[in-house]
Parts: sequence; C-alpha cells; structure tokens
Amino acid sequence: MRCSLRHENLLRQNGWHSVAGIDEAGRGPLAGPVVAAAVILPEGFRHARLTDSKQLTPNARDEIFVEITANTAIQWSVASVEPVDIDRLNILRATHQAMRLAIAGLTTAPAHVLIDGLPVQPFPIPQTALVRGDALSFSIAAASVVAKVTRDQIMRQCHAEYPDYGFDQHKGYATPQHLAMLRRHGPCPIHRRSFAPVAEQWLF
Repeated sequence: MRCSLRHENLLRQNGWHSVAGIDEAGRGPLAGPVVAAAVILPEGFRHARLTDSKQLTPNARDEIFVEITANTAIQWSVASVEPVDIDRLNILRATHQAMRLAIAGLTTAPAHVLIDGLPVQPFPIPQTALVRGDALSFSIAAASVVAKVTRDQIMRQCHAEYPDYGFDQHKGYATPQHLAMLRRHGPCPIHRRSFAPVAEQWLF
C-alpha cells in the first residue's frame, strides 16, 4: 500500500480535524541524540516521492525536507534528547520524551496524532499507533524525513567537534569504522555510555 492521507482522512471523518504525524530518528546509534518530529499536513496534501525516510536517497530526503519546512501550509516541530538523558532514562523513554517535546513545539496542538510503531504512554493527546506507519501515512513519513535530516545535520556538526570518529559518515551507528575509532580513542562526550559497545570500551 502506498503512502497516503488515508489514515488522516479517516480520523477527520470521525471528528478529529487536526491530525499530526510523529516519528523519530536515532534510536539505534551509539552516539548523538534521539530526534523526533511532528508534522501537520493540510487536507488534500499530495507528494509523488514522500515515503519512509529510510527508503529515500540522502539527496531526496534533503529535497523533501526543504519542501516540507518551507511550506507555510505545513506545521512542523522537531525536538531532541541528548545522550546524557538517554543514559539516564533509557532509549525508549528518551524517544517518547522527544516525541512529547516535538508535539509541544507545534504552533497549534493537534486533536489526534498518528505515531509510527507502538503506542506511547503517557501521551498528552489521543493517538493511533501504526506499525510501519512511515510507509503508510504521509504525516508520519513527513515527520520521519524531518527527524532524519535534522539528526544527520546534528551529527555532521558533531563531526566538526569530534573529527576522530567519522560521525559525518556513519551518523553514530555501530559501523566497523565507528567501532574501530571507539576502540582507538575511547568514548567522546556524545557517546551513549549505557549502550553495550560503548560501555565495554569505557571499562578499559
């Protein structure tokens, strides 16, 4: 099934007139923040290429990101939770916190949210969780693009501050290059020390 506004339209038909999509980027990496985005699309929105950000090329993601964020008919917000808080909360709770912050950052609070994956508890707004929602819902897909591109931008900035790790290439994921640099240099301030590969290096 192609990405569309089907789920948004069903909610609107049932009286939920303002619907936001929420998605995150960066749950799995060993370094950097987890980032969540919330997007409210206008009724009738269409896009020929928009889908799950993981299915798009980097160039396509960047182009669609500009289209979304420059469109005054689209409301969007992005929020992040830093590694120190990921270590304190755990990654699932940190992800949920980023989602709540992203919703709070919207100019207008939506009546209902579509969330990629499983339900988020607690959450301040009625929600519908969609497994693989980023490939089904335009709103979630838009949020996935905003979250992913924003996080990639953050990791390129981190590379400028910590150039020994190659954050501009692997974005903090556990690639062989990243693990080799972690073994050589040990963790830097943006590494998640509660994640096993980092914790193991931290011990030595």
